[in-house]
Amino acid sequence: MTTTTTNVAPDLQAYLNSIGEAEHPVLAALRSRTESHRLGKMAIAREQAALLTWLARLLKAERYLEVGVFTGYSSTAMALTLPEHGRITACDINVTFTDIARESWQAADVAHKISLHLQPALLTLDDLIAAGEAGSYDLALIDADKPPTPQYFERCLTLVRSGGVVAIDNVLLNGRVMESDVPNAPPSLKILQDFNRSLPLDTRIVPITLPVGDGLTLLLKK
Repeated sequence: MTTTTTNVAPDLQAYLNSIGEAEHPVLAALRSRTESHRLGKMAIAREQAALLTWLARLLKAERYLEVGVFTGYSSTAMALTLPEHGRITACDINVTFTDIARESWQAADVAHKISLHLQPALLTLDDLIAAGEAGSYDLALIDADKPPTPQYFERCLTLVRSGGVVAIDNVLLNGRVMESDVPNAPPSLKILQDFNRSLPLDTRIVPITLPVGDGLTLLLKK
């Protein structure tokens, strides 16, 4: 959850954005609105959303799963990208934040593509698996609280089809994942360090981590 790519100068990132796909007016308005939010830094960076929607086109994605909606930038961007029959399952627990997302979905005329589940995401993911949805999603994004990341990953990997992708945001924690023996380190740091180290050993996936935003890991399901 970061509004900028931390290792690229802002003026260079602005230039890179300017030569990419134009930002939809609803997305631009939402980004501006979220910047003034007290927790605005939780929003996904514009370039991260652009990468994920580009990937969705490459995958010819029709079904997208999102864990962590916040004010809805990534879900709106993805809904604008998916075909008319495409569908999004969105997981969050905060009504106040997702009310802003709903406004953007309506403004972009994509609300009919999105099913919002307001409960702990692990419950929703388990419900989807129990309902026989395993292997039915093309792309999933995990952009939520860090301690349950391994649990989110396992369930999303079950729900994504072979050849699909699970994306995980904020895997670098502003560089703290490279540190050892951090005094008073939160449990989430070791959890994410251990999780990141496990990825090259996981024979179910092909992992790559890109220095976009605060680190974006893409996991191709074999």
